[in-house]
Order: sequence, then C-alpha cells, then structure tokens
Amino acid sequence: MFGTLTHLIPTGVNLPAPPKDVPPPTPVNLPQCCPQDRPDVESAAASARPARHLTSVLQGIIRPTEVTVSHLEALGSHVIPNSTIDDLIPDRDFIPDFAAWDAMSADEIHAANESTRKKISTTNLSPGCQVYLERKRELLIPNEAAYRTIRRIPVPQGQSPARLGNSYEFYRYLELISTFWDDTSRPIEPIPKPSEVADDKAETAEAPGSQETKPADQTPQEVKFYRTGAGHQMPPEYRQNIVTSFIKLIAYDFGCNVSAPRTEPRLYITSNSPAPRSSYFSSGCTFIFRTPTTREAARAGIVEGPLAAVSARHTTSFPPARPAPAAPNSEAAPTPAAAPGTDRDSTLDLAREIVAALITAQHRARHGREEKRIGEGAWWATKPRWGGGPGGPIGREIDIQSGADVTIGDKDAPPSEVTPPAAAPSSLPLGDTARRPFARPSVLSAQATIPPTKTSKRVKKSGNLPMYDNYRMIRPPAASWDKKTVYTAIGRPAGAEYDDIFVVSALFHHVSVLRVRVPDRLLAVLDGQPDDDDGKGRSWGRLEVRRSRWFDLFKGEERLQAMQLIWGMMAYLMRVEEVEKEEEKEGDGDVKMVDA
Repeated sequence: MFGTLTHLIPTGVNLPAPPKDVPPPTPVNLPQCCPQDRPDVESAAASARPARHLTSVLQGIIRPTEVTVSHLEALGSHVIPNSTIDDLIPDRDFIPDFAAWDAMSADEIHAANESTRKKISTTNLSPGCQVYLERKRELLIPNEAAYRTIRRIPVPQGQSPARLGNSYEFYRYLELISTFWDDTSRPIEPIPKPSEVADDKAETAEAPGSQETKPADQTPQEVKFYRTGAGHQMPPEYRQNIVTSFIKLIAYDFGCNVSAPRTEPRLYITSNSPAPRSSYFSSGCTFIFRTPTTREAARAGIVEGPLAAVSARHTTSFPPARPAPAAPNSEAAPTPAAAPGTDRDSTLDLAREIVAALITAQHRARHGREEKRIGEGAWWATKPRWGGGPGGPIGREIDIQSGADVTIGDKDAPPSEVTPPAAAPSSLPLGDTARRPFARPSVLSAQATIPPTKTSKRVKKSGNLPMYDNYRMIRPPAASWDKKTVYTAIGRPAGAEYDDIFVVSALFHHVSVLRVRVPDRLLAVLDGQPDDDDGKGRSWGRLEVRRSRWFDLFKGEERLQAMQLIWGMMAYLMRVEEVEKEEEKEGDGDVKMVDA
C-alpha cells in the first residue's frame, strides 16, 4: 500500500571512489591533413605524367592503408581549415544574430520570439530565440552538476539539482565518455612530486583503516568523478551516440532527425572503359533526414533527404602536430604535402570524411531518378555459368553423394537393419567358455555387439540448402536504394552546378563541421563519364572542403559554439527557396488587347 511513496525515501548512493590501477590517458592529437589544390603545380605535373582516369586511380585502392595524398589530389581536394560560421554557411542571411539573442532579457524573449521564427521547408516555423536560450542554458550546465543528476547523487546543501531537460540523453552519454577520457573542463591538477607520493604512502601505512572510511565519510561537496579506462578502450558506439544526441538537440526543432540508413552507405564508382567495371567504397556514416509531415508516413518509417552526413571515427593514433616551417617572403607558399600532420592516419581520416560527403552527394542526386541496379542486363547477371549445366555439389553437399531424401539422425525415420559385426576371436577356446556358465563377457566383446547409436546430425542427403540455392541463382546484386527513403536534395540552390554537402565529423570527444562543395561533373565522372575532355586538367575543377575548428564537448563554451554552427547549418538547409521575380510578377502589368 506504500508503493507510491517510494520516491520519498532516499535511495542509497554509492559515491565514486578513486580507482586503482588506472591506465595512462590516451593523448588527444587531432589530424592535420590539409591538402591544397594549386592549378600551376597541377598543370605542370599533369603534363609530365600519363593521363589516368579518376576511377582507375580510385579503383586501384585495395586496402584502406593504401590511401595516400595522391588520391586526394586526384580528386582535386582543397582543404581550408579553421573556417568560421560565416565561411561555412553559403548565405549569411540565414545565420541568426546569436549575440543579440544572448543580450535579450526575459520579457524581450517572449516579445521577439515569434519574429525570430522563419518558415522552413516543412511548412512549419523554425525555432526562435526562446528555444535557443533554452538549449544554451542546458549546454552550459557544469558537467559535475549534470553527472550528479544522472547518477542521482545528492547535491550540496543549499543548491538545487540541475535540470537537464532535453539534454538529459546528451549528458548521459557524456558521463559514460568521462570514464575513458579526462574531463578537460576541470582545472589541470598538478602532478605530485615523488617526495609527496612517498609521504602519502607513509601516512596510508600508518593508518590502514583511513582509506576505507573516506568514501563513507565523503560529503556531497567532496564528490569527484574519476576516469577508469583509457580513451582507446572506449566502445565505438559511445562516440556515435553522443554526437547523435547532440545533433538531435538542434535538428529535432527543425523537423529533422539523425538515423542510420537501412542499406549500407556505399560510394559507387564505374570505370570509363568499353567493359565498365563497378566497385564501391563502404562507409559507417549516418545521415540527417527530414521527417515527413504526415502522420501515416512518419509511422511507416519514411524519411526524406538526406540533408547532411554524420561521420564518427574511432582512430586515436594520430601523431602530434609538428611546427610548420616558416615560409619565405614570397608569393609561393610551401607545398601542402610537407605540412604538419600529413601522416597516413590523418590522410585516411580525411579520406573517410570525403567519402561520406560523396556518398551523401550521390544520394541527394537520386532526386527524380529511378534506380538502375548494378549488373542489370549484364552477362554475368543473366547467363548461367558452366555452359548452362546444373553444376555439381557444393560445400556440405560433397560429403553426401546419395540421392535418397533421408535425414541422418531423424527420430521419425524407420530403424535401419544393422548387421552385427563378426565376433572377435577369443583368446580362450570354446570349450573353456562352455564349461563356465556363469562367466561374464569381456568389455571389448560387449562393446562390439552394441549397435551404433543415432547421431544428432541434421544433414539431408539430397536437396539444396538455402545458401546454396542463392549461390546457384543468377541475378543482379541486391538493390542499393532504400525503399523507405524519399531521395531529395533538400537545401540545394536552384540551378547550381554543385551541391554543398555538410558533414558533422567526430573524433575523440570533439566535433567539427565540414562543408564539401561537390560539383555535378565530379559525380558524372564517378559514374563512368570521361574526366578530361580537353586535356588541360580536371573537368570538374576542384573539391573544396571547408572545415571548422574542433569543438571539445567537455567544455560548455565550445559546446555552445558547436550548437550555433549546427543551428546555422540546419537553418540554411531547411530554408524556403524564394520564387523568382519573373514568376512572381507573371500576370502583372497591363493587358494588351489584340484585334479589339
């Protein structure tokens, strides 16, 4: 009868104690690969080497470790690091005035909230200054106060518990990550000297029971949260979950969501040859989709987009950045290949980000098209092998050559006649055995007369297993388009010959936003069209990549800056395209009378 009063009884809380044998922290060294595209150097190098199609260069990659800067240069990659929000968002009119919103009072927020909301592509209104200030308050909560709420640890006397609101899921994953990475929002504790460590050990030896009583006597003001593992030991899904929950804080109010694709994201490449060869690069990225406005479509799992990609990688072996050499006072800058951080891991990490952007561009380019499955109409997907014969047995079928449809070990099968084996010759003569009527047979002779028992093996002697039937079936590969995804290029400028692809990148406990300008010509080249029509260079120009700085999710101010950047990205992608003035003025003006 008192079951409803359990929330009034304080539960026992196990306060965190300092762990023992903690592994050393994993160093945080961010990648520094920034290849630059210089037309003068590229044209001179192109004239000195034989022309190779872009797809032949990319299809020559067998293992991820074979990716080099030359592959990025073949794409024409031009990376611009440390870009601001004004550089990343193509149209600055869709970037809110966050400084003015921060300076508003409570009365001004309620009065100006409706005026700060704009119409978006879902026919609804975008979030305004009121939602922004709520997210700002939630993201600026101190980490330890949020951890207390997550772990249900009592707060210090005179303070109220932190109200996490919509950011509860984000802080839950942040608390999990803090067990593998040092919380950088805390002040750096000085490293104790060897003499101090020796004194502490001596005091501990004098009072052996003091160490056990500390956690019990610990007051709420003295609670600390400790790291128990190394960063490279963190499960990969922790990083993916915290980035997804962070993006959802902003994207959900814009009518969007982050979800994993139902089909594996693949960058398809078709060679430019008389007999085209298709291949692909797979990626573990997820996407930001727009939620349909109708309830029936939303319940059916229909999504629209994608708007952007989310790429969380789990590499932690980047070397520290070396100081860049001082460039001479000349117009020519040093070659980017000699820039700091252009190691194999950094190059591979940038390649994964570019692959995620190109996959998103291919998906957005499917708008208004029908899927053409790879191998449709090809000989290897229509004509049978081995001259049309059925072929022989495969795999486990080789062990059973009989054509009878009998299952070995079937309990319902009739018992088979077992011929007893021939008796082994005994060492004693028959006469001696007959004279001993009460003599027992030996163990070996008893085992020889017992028929073999039925085994539990369930293998059919004839008939094809499903996996072998699928192998023998001649058909094209499975469809790569998701039937529940409405592919559309949301936020693409009308009439543009390129598509701005945004990628939210994550490494360690940091996030960064990239804007990759993918030309339509590059997508056509990856689809098998010639890439060099006039012999003077790449027909698509270059692949421009603008990257923001890395934001630490442990620090509240950097979380706020990352939220502002993603807010501007969502406001730009979900904007409503203005109707051209010619169409708006259609029908206006005087009407000329003909043959009046």
